[in-house]
Amino acid sequence: MLARTTTVAFEGLEARPVDVQCAVSPGLPGFSIVGLPDKAVSEAKDRIRTALSELGIALPSKKVTINLSPADIPKEGAHFDLPIALSLLAALELVPASRVARAVGIGEMSLDGALVAVTGALPAAMTAASIEADLLCPQACGAEAAWVGAATVYAAPSLKALMDHLTGACPLPEARRGHVAEAEGGPCLRDVRGQDRAKRALEIAAAGRHHLFLVGPPGAGKSMLAARLPGLLPPLSAMESLETSMIHSLAGTLDEGGILHRRPYQEPHHTASVAAIAGGGKRAGPGQISLAHNGVLFMDEFPEFPRAVLETLRQPIETGEVTIARANAHVRYPCRFLLVAAANPCRCGMLFDPDQACTRAPNCGEDYMGKISGPLRDRFDLRLEVPAVEVSDLALPPGGETSATVAARVAGARAVQANRYDGVRGVTVNADIAGDALMEVAAPDAEGNALLLQAVERFRLSARGYHRVLKVARTIADLDGSADVRRPHVAEALSYRLVSGA
Repeated sequence: MLARTTTVAFEGLEARPVDVQCAVSPGLPGFSIVGLPDKAVSEAKDRIRTALSELGIALPSKKVTINLSPADIPKEGAHFDLPIALSLLAALELVPASRVARAVGIGEMSLDGALVAVTGALPAAMTAASIEADLLCPQACGAEAAWVGAATVYAAPSLKALMDHLTGACPLPEARRGHVAEAEGGPCLRDVRGQDRAKRALEIAAAGRHHLFLVGPPGAGKSMLAARLPGLLPPLSAMESLETSMIHSLAGTLDEGGILHRRPYQEPHHTASVAAIAGGGKRAGPGQISLAHNGVLFMDEFPEFPRAVLETLRQPIETGEVTIARANAHVRYPCRFLLVAAANPCRCGMLFDPDQACTRAPNCGEDYMGKISGPLRDRFDLRLEVPAVEVSDLALPPGGETSATVAARVAGARAVQANRYDGVRGVTVNADIAGDALMEVAAPDAEGNALLLQAVERFRLSARGYHRVLKVARTIADLDGSADVRRPHVAEALSYRLVSGA
């Protein structure tokens, strides 16, 4: 008897359909799985045999062969347990083969037949919808997978419950979308004392998704400022929410079957490896830069990160995606994030204070910042020295604008950009625009152009630096409600570029 069903193999965000074929034929009794399975997939036969035994189902004294097609794609992960078990049950005529053939299954199986949650339910549901099949999954994955409204999802607590559903003995209800209650508000910009220039830089960064580099002594408030940046960004759109949630689904970081509505905020420690930041590992999973897709990536103590990690950022910053190449995998993940880097001016952090700086000043600062290559530093649109906060300022009552006030201006600037770039592929904000299109939308007036050319000649800005000043000036003009980029906009953009300490 031959039966089949479908499951998926993950390659980046893509969940590729895999045909699971089961043949029960005369021959020496045995249970084999072929089609390039990894160790977890090969061990499925022991979990399935024991689970069926717990249900009172004995395998016949025949040869059981499971083929995972196409055979040249590596099959990794315990989510193959359920589809293998379903195809076997269909081959044994214990469940209708026609219903199993029209389904996509994912799920790990316990020895007692209970179904255990697996990662990647959201991409798997997308694949099920694309081939017009139902998704069968563990109960813990149902609320997450149900967000793909085009697919019918049935989530079962155990293999026995799924068998009853397929035979019609006890049909399962369709899974319903889960919801994670979003935290109300968040840290407010008003909590930060002083630092008006840094707050302005945050607003510009949020409005145009411009990368920001903060340099200042310990305790100046760099981390506080970065933590308040997500509160200035507009909510995720429907497409952004689904795409970002798919990445987090693969990483197993979605809680309670919910879907992301707020922009992610990732803050890796400076001891993180290249694989942790860019992605990789045995299954070539997403890294921190992909988990920060459509959100904020905050890297504190920036020069303390390994040089290899810092240089890994260069290409993803430009292209908005990262390619992970391994001997058995070659996958891409999107990573269009807003990078905020923070650093002390030197190792001790007191370079800006002559009374506390070490005897090696200013060479210690040059050596410390020298860990960041010129090409990487050139990719920051905004560079800012954050001075120490006076103790007297800390005793003052909260003042200044709230995050909600600034976020409203950011939303207005984002709306202008969305209208401007409507229909332009791959461009949603000013940071994305390049080439001739940049000159069309960000060309300054005569006075602004004269100032910019003077700065380019005097400070020897690179071509990338020239273009990034134009992008920032365009964003400042959008915040100002100006259709044209004028000299004041260029002057402010240059002030964030020509900073010695950063």
